[in-house]
Amino acid sequence: MPWLQLRFETTPALVESLEDLLLESGCSSVTLRDGQDNPVYEPERGTTPLWQSTVVIALYDDNIEEHTIIDHVKAHLVIADDQTFPAYRSELLEDKDWVRAWMEHFHPIQFGKRLWVCPSWADVPDPQAVNLMLDPGLAFGTGTHPTTALCLEWLDGLELDGKTIIDYGCGSGILGIAGLLLGADTMIGVDNDPQALTATQENALRNNVDASRYHVFLPEAFGNQTAEVVVANILAGPLVELAPKIAGCLKPGGKLAMAGLFPRHMDEIMLAYSPWIQFQPHAEKDGWVRLNGVRRAS
Repeated sequence: MPWLQLRFETTPALVESLEDLLLESGCSSVTLRDGQDNPVYEPERGTTPLWQSTVVIALYDDNIEEHTIIDHVKAHLVIADDQTFPAYRSELLEDKDWVRAWMEHFHPIQFGKRLWVCPSWADVPDPQAVNLMLDPGLAFGTGTHPTTALCLEWLDGLELDGKTIIDYGCGSGILGIAGLLLGADTMIGVDNDPQALTATQENALRNNVDASRYHVFLPEAFGNQTAEVVVANILAGPLVELAPKIAGCLKPGGKLAMAGLFPRHMDEIMLAYSPWIQFQPHAEKDGWVRLNGVRRAS
């Protein structure tokens, strides 16, 4: 079935009202994009940055008349004296298997010396390597993002035999499961999204990991468990707020990696963790940073 797509170019003042009216008119989805290709990364705490030019994209079944949608929006959109009705254009999108189209761009990737991450539908390039078969499903984490890659490369360089690894913010489970395949004894995944816990369980099963070797929790059910290795690939704000909790997950001498941050966040995060963590040289990839450290004995 083809789809009718409407693209409106507008300003921050009209975005929320326009989005509401498009949803009222029966669209299947609304997507917001930066009209000037200036992405807003993680904002500083207490701020809400806005794109100065926003593209609002609405998707409809093709049996809806375009003029009906536009008439509805024009009749209800409140426009100030210094504003005009947003410029827009429409197009019909071909019927397409979007899942398969995405799958075509996800290929096996090597991290470090031993580890490959391979989509579950692809052949492994090196059967003798440590191959993590992954279907991200409902949760983030394929290894293609620089922050995930930084953490996978770090794990590949560790001696993990017999150790427990905590993946805080586990997403698809890619980091914790990689740790198991690289020799860790047990993996504990924590995430505030129940879909992430489901995806982690499914990916562990896909990699033939015995159910006794991994455990997943929502944060409120996690408790005070500790491990020799902790990895947290989340954002800078949560990393700062969770500093006592994440640092408390590490046994003395345990190793920590944190990613999902930019160079400007390093000082704030290192300060937040300084009571517990002795930091080591950091790593960067495509403008993203991974901080590494060791839990002090006391």
